[in-house]
Amino acid sequence: MATPFLLVAGVTLAAMLAGAAILHLIPMLGAAGRRLGAALCRAPGLDVSITYFTVAPLIVGPIVAGWHGLAGALVGQVTAVFIWQWTHEALHPDARRGPRIVKVMNAKVGRVRNHTATWITALCTPVFWLVRVAELVVYTPLPWLVGLPKYNHAEWVNVSRQKFEGLVGHDLIWCLYCDWMTGIWSLGSEMLRNVESFWCPIRFRSDKKCANCATDFPDVENGWVPAEGNMVDVTATLERMYPGNQRAWFGHPVRITVKGQAIAEEVPVLAK
Repeated sequence: MATPFLLVAGVTLAAMLAGAAILHLIPMLGAAGRRLGAALCRAPGLDVSITYFTVAPLIVGPIVAGWHGLAGALVGQVTAVFIWQWTHEALHPDARRGPRIVKVMNAKVGRVRNHTATWITALCTPVFWLVRVAELVVYTPLPWLVGLPKYNHAEWVNVSRQKFEGLVGHDLIWCLYCDWMTGIWSLGSEMLRNVESFWCPIRFRSDKKCANCATDFPDVENGWVPAEGNMVDVTATLERMYPGNQRAWFGHPVRITVKGQAIAEEVPVLAK
């Protein structure tokens, strides 16, 4: 009789490979299949796919068999990645033998270091998934409650690198991972710009921190009240920067309109 560890590992492996096979087959089912395939490459369909392949086994495994189940789920997932990777490369021999990212990186830092570092980045997968959950659960009511901007999540959370010619196996799976996490992180940063400028438009006392944060939070340099200011300055800034129903962060493109031009033109003055 199989141990709980082996049972969970085997079921996870089978589920992962079956899911991957289905994703490959869907676009072959005519126009309807191509539409469904495209829908699974962008939110909310992509959220379902990612949850199935990444965190679902890590949730179900422990429920079924505790720590043995968690270990089995991890082993099943990792094994499935390697099997899919090797199979995909075998089916694309020309691309496998041609120029590849993995070959360049192996030559630069060494095969063991490159692959070890790549797998270490996979530890962040549950973190990015939780960020995605926060975008859906935490931010979603804010536009309704206080009027913060709404976003079309599919414009941010999507994957398309599978269409890049010559990207196969190892390179493809990790580029899709980066494709997914970059969109999630960018959308999260965009949402946080609204949150920070709406509730806390005050520069940090550390100039270094301001400089470091300015890339992701441009309003640090373009509108937030100096740290030496006072609450009169803060409330005046809020009144000035949020007239009417305007709720987007100060540098948001929606402000650059005929009606919003005057507001946008005031922003550089506030930072002086």
